[in-house]
Amino acid sequence: MTGASAEQIAAVLGPEGRLAQIVPGFSWREQQQAMAERVAAALAAGEHLICEAGTGTGKTYAYLVPALLCARKVIISTGTRNLQDQLYHRDIPALRRALGLPVQVALLKGRSNYLCRHRLQRAVEDPAALRPDVRRDLGAVRDWAAETRTGDIAELPIAEDAAVWPTVTSTTDNCLGQDCPQWQTCHLVEARRRAQAADLVVINHHLLCADMVLREEGFGEVLPGADAVIVDEAHQLPDVAAQFFGSSISSRQLLDLARDLAAAQQTDAADAPQVRQLATALGELVPRLRQGLGGGDRRAAWHEVDGMAGVAEALGDLTTLLADLDATLAALDRGSRELDQCRMRAAGLQQRLDALLDADDGRRVRWLELRGQGFRLHQTPLDVAGMFRSCQARQPAAWVFTSATLAVGASFAHFAAQVGAEEAATARWDSPFDYARQALLFTPPDLPEPWAADYDTGVAEVALRVIGASRGRAFCLFTSHRALRLAAAAFQGRLAYPLLVQGSAPRAELIERFRRLGDAVLLGTQSFWEGVDVRGEALSCVIIDRLPFASPGDPLLQGRIDALKRQGGNPFRELQLPQAVIALKQGAGRLIRDARDRGVLVLCDPRLRARGYGRVFLESLPAMPRTSDFNVLTAFFGGAED
Repeated sequence: MTGASAEQIAAVLGPEGRLAQIVPGFSWREQQQAMAERVAAALAAGEHLICEAGTGTGKTYAYLVPALLCARKVIISTGTRNLQDQLYHRDIPALRRALGLPVQVALLKGRSNYLCRHRLQRAVEDPAALRPDVRRDLGAVRDWAAETRTGDIAELPIAEDAAVWPTVTSTTDNCLGQDCPQWQTCHLVEARRRAQAADLVVINHHLLCADMVLREEGFGEVLPGADAVIVDEAHQLPDVAAQFFGSSISSRQLLDLARDLAAAQQTDAADAPQVRQLATALGELVPRLRQGLGGGDRRAAWHEVDGMAGVAEALGDLTTLLADLDATLAALDRGSRELDQCRMRAAGLQQRLDALLDADDGRRVRWLELRGQGFRLHQTPLDVAGMFRSCQARQPAAWVFTSATLAVGASFAHFAAQVGAEEAATARWDSPFDYARQALLFTPPDLPEPWAADYDTGVAEVALRVIGASRGRAFCLFTSHRALRLAAAAFQGRLAYPLLVQGSAPRAELIERFRRLGDAVLLGTQSFWEGVDVRGEALSCVIIDRLPFASPGDPLLQGRIDALKRQGGNPFRELQLPQAVIALKQGAGRLIRDARDRGVLVLCDPRLRARGYGRVFLESLPAMPRTSDFNVLTAFFGGAED
């Protein structure tokens, strides 16, 4: 495989390169050029490479430039749809224009991101059967459907979680495939065709993993034919892979089946009331099962509900109902595409339920997730590395995994083991930012141990004092919703700056308000630890309450811990500590986003100094001055606290 030479990379990204000459604001970064050269070499050699690029390196251009210059088919997988859209709509077009390259590029998302013409038509024909919140948005979707060329639902300014979308998009379960009357004009089919013809295809991790396990049946494959796969935000990939390599049954899947079955009976089997009765019974069983699983939003191990009388009875009824549904539809045999599809879905759900109810085999963990009125029952493999190895062995291509947070200290062993890439080459580039001048690490003295009853109160008092010195302009990042709520209560009436609390408004709106206000204090949990980019003085302080060790009560983590113990491993050193280090690097990475930024990182957890493993966290952060003296912190901000 050919690839870009170091000279070609320098001609684009070097201090006198093409981008420096024509792109306003472009600044040469040695780390960016070095990373691009290393990625180009990996693409040319067809090797596997794991590389970390610190904040500010410009890693996006560092892998896009060699990908565009290599003259081969490249798949780029991103962690989020937002980054996917940014690459396709902004970064890649800018580089293509600057370089004058006629590279054909395609954007490909999962099927739930595309309008399904068939399901839209059915919804429009029978609006009375729809919920009021679905009917409210259906007209806008219908009007847009007549104009859109791509069918990408991101084009329409309707919330991602709006109730209308499941009604007018398809899933692997309910898609009719080539039996669909709208197959020839299907937006997803057309997107797949464009991807097959393109030189560079931008996808996301969910689609990458779905493709690996052939979840997208009937639409061909993306990866065969690709000469290279570049995985950005690769630290997210193992968790996404565990989701896709496992299986689950959700309340939404069951309710969707009940709704689609009732609609198909009305149009294709009106003289078969037994089908309607089964659909009704399924719709009534789901809330009964949800009630039996208990209240509140939580994740729980299977043994917590296994054997509970109400749950066991409901699961038994569900097994019987799915079997009856399969048998009834088989006997009916009306030649209906919709009824046949419902039968296949029922059989698939029954198979997954049977597997879920089997005894554990030591290679998977069974658990459940409750949110609002819904539930999801999971069985998740404890190790996905073997599946990655098999996929990479079948696909002779270069694989590049990159992120700002992959290494623990200087080691990539944890991530490499997760994705079965122990033999991969590795490379690491520090941030080009001057942390010694731009940042300060403050570790408050005299806080109690994190499990002490007064710890959260102590953190809140420290945060209030720090925020006074920083004059607002702070992110307070918490490892639990409970700690966030306690801090929010402690701040009420005592904060001289605007207070923004996660959950009070959508995430994007809170971030925009934080930028606009300029002196606000934002309290957030996990979703604010990464993917947030606030540059300038509006964010001058990041306060983190605890070292972000995952809750030992999390059922998936506990299953992995138990498996490591059975193998004679050390779960803390091999699993819990590396995960926490990478999470802390993500949170700390919110602070310095630009060469002109200045700020203080406050790590409240006293274990950072008192425990031997604290050194692993400190060595994984950018090198910056450290202090426990509040006067030093105040001086950094240029004055006395308010």
